[in-house]
Amino acid sequence: MCILCGQRLDEESGVTFGYIHKGLRLGNDEIVRLRNTDMKYLLRHRKLYLVLDLDHTLLNSTLLAHLTPEEDYLKSQADSLQDVSKGSLFMLTFMHMMTKLRPFVRTFLKEASQMFEMYIYTMGDRPYALEMAKLLDPTREYFSARVISRDDGTQRHQKGLDVVLGQESAVLILDDTENAWAKHKDNLILMERYHFFASSCHQFGYNCKSLSELKSDESDPDGALASVLKVLKRVHNMFFDELRGDVTGKDVRQVLKTVRKQVLKDCKIVFSRVFPTKFPAENHHLWKMAEQLGATCLTEHDSSVTHVVSTDAGTEKSRWALKENKFLVHPRWIEAANFLWQKQPEESFPVKLPNKPEEKPKQPEENFPVEPPKQPEEKPKQPKESLPVKPPKD
Repeated sequence: MCILCGQRLDEESGVTFGYIHKGLRLGNDEIVRLRNTDMKYLLRHRKLYLVLDLDHTLLNSTLLAHLTPEEDYLKSQADSLQDVSKGSLFMLTFMHMMTKLRPFVRTFLKEASQMFEMYIYTMGDRPYALEMAKLLDPTREYFSARVISRDDGTQRHQKGLDVVLGQESAVLILDDTENAWAKHKDNLILMERYHFFASSCHQFGYNCKSLSELKSDESDPDGALASVLKVLKRVHNMFFDELRGDVTGKDVRQVLKTVRKQVLKDCKIVFSRVFPTKFPAENHHLWKMAEQLGATCLTEHDSSVTHVVSTDAGTEKSRWALKENKFLVHPRWIEAANFLWQKQPEESFPVKLPNKPEEKPKQPEENFPVEPPKQPEEKPKQPKESLPVKPPKD
């Protein structure tokens, strides 16, 4: 019922914010009022909103029953739950699972909290979300009650900013799954997936050893979270300091596009044997990705071309690139720049010569996921089609 007049309201009106207080439902006018008030407060304190995914973004979880023999050693290396701030690998026996925090995550949260009011938003259930929040933020200084689970969303299998008390023009999203944010892709910074456990690799069909099986991990100072923190700082700085005008009229989505376009801004690219035959080149995801990163894409090579992107060093355009001393790179070069938000060394993405000159690939290569240098190679990313069973994956 209305807190002002006591009138009973239609159950379909407004939006439920159960993660803030059980049973709390706010009317649309009240949501607008709260967002405007909160926005003014944050902008005065030079802050924006940041919505963070959990699984494969900030951490990786697995059921204890899914640990491989090569991962059994992890059970003896788990950190104490008495003071989680000093650990990164935790065995939650009451949940029959193990969780590994992503390298650099504590520094990331500390520094990001100076620039953003942060939310957790996971496709996991509420009990799981709250336990993960305890591991990441034991003193509740970063998220407080702003922990959103799949139980709080208004759309099945989708995440939406309707349950976030922040204006869309001031919200950035960090997630490893683009399809989860169908209505808010302009707010999204797509994150490279963190696969620490073997079960995570198997879930996405990767036929390779996991980081845990290799007894390895991402780089702390040069890993995915460290790279994306630089992007967040760049966006924040541009929003508040570089762009002219009143901050209340600015849109962080436009700032994000501007930052993205600087990544490959001086590159002119031509593709060779990357797209299917007769496929409109400008409609291919790699073409669109390169343009979003600021590159100019051409269908034919000329003297202005700086890069030839190919999977076969024996094609005419590839041979031209080598002859004219142009960069010849694998499609992964573009995707690496997209994930890491900076132009990558071309020599790290070579195109191998075919075994036999007359042999041609039967099918053009499509989309390859990217790992930063010295990380285990992964297979193509695939969208999630359904919610997994515990432990949840976002």
